[in-house]
Amino acid sequence: MSVTVRIPAPLRRVTNGLDKVAVEGATLSDTLSALDSQFPGIKERLLDETGELRHFVNVYVNGEDVRFLQGLDTSTNAGDEVSIVPAVAGGN
Repeated sequence: MSVTVRIPAPLRRVTNGLDKVAVEGATLSDTLSALDSQFPGIKERLLDETGELRHFVNVYVNGEDVRFLQGLDTSTNAGDEVSIVPAVAGGN
């Protein structure tokens, strides 16, 4: 069984329109690497040049923000759901 990654609309052109992708990975980092193996270029949209999550990208594992867990070292297990959520800004 694998980890399900929910893909936001702005990244679906990289995943050929898929909104969910199943990949294997023991950590979030492994999961994102597996995702990038299937869909080259997606990882560079999520991570900055130092290999950390970009400031405008929020990632959740089973609803928990990974910034408050172990970041990219957060464990992922079969059946987990990873959600990638681009930050939204604006307003008056």
